[in-house]
Amino acid sequence: QVQLVESGGGLVQAGGSLRLSCVASGSVFPIDEMAWYRQVSGNGRDLVGLITRSGDTSYPVSSAKGRFTISGDTAKNTVFLQMNSLKPEDTAVYYCQTVDSTRFASWGRGIQVTVSS
Repeated sequence: QVQLVESGGGLVQAGGSLRLSCVASGSVFPIDEMAWYRQVSGNGRDLVGLITRSGDTSYPVSSAKGRFTISGDTAKNTVFLQMNSLKPEDTAVYYCQTVDSTRFASWGRGIQVTVSS
């Protein structure tokens, strides 16, 4: 069973920065993708950033482009999300996700990020 441990969340003032970390363990198959999602209470999870085994990245949430940077190493099962110039609307629970070579997805428990105005 894959276990994902997220860290680095918390409370920050608008304009500040946070760096989220995620470490995965227990995957039987190689991890192809690692990603960060976020969820505002009552809404679905939105994909914030994704990194592939080859190092390609994408940021589907337009508001994150230019402010958030995903990095990491799927071979080492680690992924980071550097979040700069945070805004109150970035407040959410952030989830780490891995997708292995069989396309099986695993999720972390989530970590709260709160941005005060």
